[in-house]
Amino acid sequence: MSEILFYHLTETKLEDALPPLLDKSLERGWRVVVQTGTVERRDALDAHLWTYRDESFLPHGTDEQPNASDQPVLLTSGADNQNSATVRFLVDGAEPPPLDAYDRVIFMFDGYDQGELEAARGHWKRLKGEGHQLTYWQQNNDGRWVKKA
Repeated sequence: MSEILFYHLTETKLEDALPPLLDKSLERGWRVVVQTGTVERRDALDAHLWTYRDESFLPHGTDEQPNASDQPVLLTSGADNQNSATVRFLVDGAEPPPLDAYDRVIFMFDGYDQGELEAARGHWKRLKGEGHQLTYWQQNNDGRWVKKA
């Protein structure tokens, strides 16, 4: 059964919080798919991940590129898993596909967006009811992740 984590953004934006988590995933040798709520958001994250850090870049691609299956981090707005990822990030209220194909699933949601909060609560309730083990993380004032449940 998948390990399911909820990351509640309260101090930083997704653009600041996601890249370090993707870096850590790559350091662990994981293949990752990041599912966004829209194609426009996918494309904005794609541009951001090339430039978010001056000294290096995060290797990634989108599901519209011809080499999508080769990407260690694949950005998509759909439910496919073209790069055979074992870790899936769901951002911006993206609707999750079936989760049993993944070792780890991370829901990241903006604590100041009522729609994202309600969607995350709905996913938590449904997944808990299905018997999944869930973990809830929230940012502290320094932007560090603190386990709350």
